[in-house]
Amino acid sequence: MDNFLRRVDLNLLVTLDALLTEHNVTRAAARLHLAQPTVSIQLARLREIFGDPLLLPGPRGMRPTRRAEELREPLRLALEALRQAVAPSEPFDPARARQTWRVMASDYAESTIVLPALAGLREEAPGTRLAVLQLIPPALARQAERDLDLAFHIGEEAPPGLRSRLLFTERYVLAGRRGHPRLKRRPSLEQFRRLDHAIVSSDGGGFQGVTDSALAERGMARRVALSVPHFLFLVSALAGTDLVAMVPSRLMRGNPALQAVEPPLELPGFDMMMLWHERVHRDPAHQWLRDRIARSV
Repeated sequence: MDNFLRRVDLNLLVTLDALLTEHNVTRAAARLHLAQPTVSIQLARLREIFGDPLLLPGPRGMRPTRRAEELREPLRLALEALRQAVAPSEPFDPARARQTWRVMASDYAESTIVLPALAGLREEAPGTRLAVLQLIPPALARQAERDLDLAFHIGEEAPPGLRSRLLFTERYVLAGRRGHPRLKRRPSLEQFRRLDHAIVSSDGGGFQGVTDSALAERGMARRVALSVPHFLFLVSALAGTDLVAMVPSRLMRGNPALQAVEPPLELPGFDMMMLWHERVHRDPAHQWLRDRIARSV
């Protein structure tokens, strides 16, 4: 079969399809916008390749041989499949789309990226579905290669080899419940370290973070009274207690139960990235999804 395919010019198969449709060399030539002698030469070449006359003279043009009849429908289907495969992608119409999007996000990214984009996605692409998967950093690259559309993760921990787009740069603020007596104004560094703090520990149960590293450089420490795995729980804990926490500023948006002040020490922020695999980079539907989310944050 491989040797046979190497001998066949695709143009010859297109000519054969036209001949089997028209049963006439002249009409096939007109259909293909070719000169009649050219089509006659190609028919001779096809006869040689297939070892069959393919088309024989008849009372009303040419009649196909049995071999040609066997070729007619498979050839038509194969050429149509090839046309569809190489045709330019049609513009994406979100109103008619039926995609199921799969995105991976932490609870922080769910609140600051997915949720703000959700209303717009539902309005512009109502026939699509969205599956939000828990962010598991070690599995991110593998999932992106298989069936993941997007992931949202901090830039310094983004797996190499994925496409990326900066969504925003985040900074930290000192947050606590609305009316917290120690957050009426920006505390001094000494006041700050004597507060009871809460922390999100991505590795589970840890009581040390970037704030503690910054304090340690000054020969200082703070009291961390609560360690939680998710920002959603942290926000709820702050609202119901006198605990404070260094939180990304976007988590404070639209939350009347919390208030924030500038911390007395500067912490490095982080870049929030949108990540995707090369396999979907040029897909019109995926390009629309990326742009729609980027406009929402």
